[in-house]
Amino acid sequence: MLWQIGFLLCGSLCLLYYAALCCALRKWNSTFSRFWLACGIFFLLCRCILAAKAEILKPYRMPLIMFAAGAAVLFILTEMLIIRGMSAGRSGEYAYLIVLGAQVDGRRITDSLRRRLDRAAGYLKEHPDTRVIVSGGKGNGEEISEADAMKEYLVQKGIEGKRILKEGRSRTTKENLRFSQAYIEDLDQPIGIISNHFHLYRAVCYAKKAGYGQPCPLAADCHPLLLPNYMVRECLAVWKMWLVC
Repeated sequence: MLWQIGFLLCGSLCLLYYAALCCALRKWNSTFSRFWLACGIFFLLCRCILAAKAEILKPYRMPLIMFAAGAAVLFILTEMLIIRGMSAGRSGEYAYLIVLGAQVDGRRITDSLRRRLDRAAGYLKEHPDTRVIVSGGKGNGEEISEADAMKEYLVQKGIEGKRILKEGRSRTTKENLRFSQAYIEDLDQPIGIISNHFHLYRAVCYAKKAGYGQPCPLAADCHPLLLPNYMVRECLAVWKMWLVC
């Protein structure tokens, strides 16, 4: 009975969160939001199966409990690493900042990317000798590269164009950091890396693997409603990084 109630509650919460994401983003098929729809349907199906075939599934109860407990522990430990990665890096002035790209809607800067760029613009105004590398290629649904859109936005914010270096080939976080190396003379110096806070643990891991001696995270925030969505997505991305790299 408790398992049925638990699955029903989890399924209902996932579906409610999916509906909230659809309302906030004004689309039903945005990146990763359908994960919550799939989870909601899965939990409700599990509830129905348990109710109909509780006795048949009884021998498998302990292995399923152990698997779920192991997955939960791994998820919690990964989220702890992501949360630790949200903290600010070394304070001071950097010769270079790298702003990691995010999706552009046609030519329009999306909310997550705008927050990264506002963080960069604030730092650049306080440190006039720092140059910034805007990194991101052109993906599906984008009329221009993310780097072009980011440079346009920073110029509108009052940052001189000659301080902005464009890296417009990358499609992933790993490529952002690898391709940006071409613009930096000394990779052992402290380099500021700007992204939304949930993304910084993985970004710094990739930077270290790419040869950056002192990658220093500078955190931008994100829309509060979207944080659970991003945290779960980032956990899966970290697992992929561990498996592939």
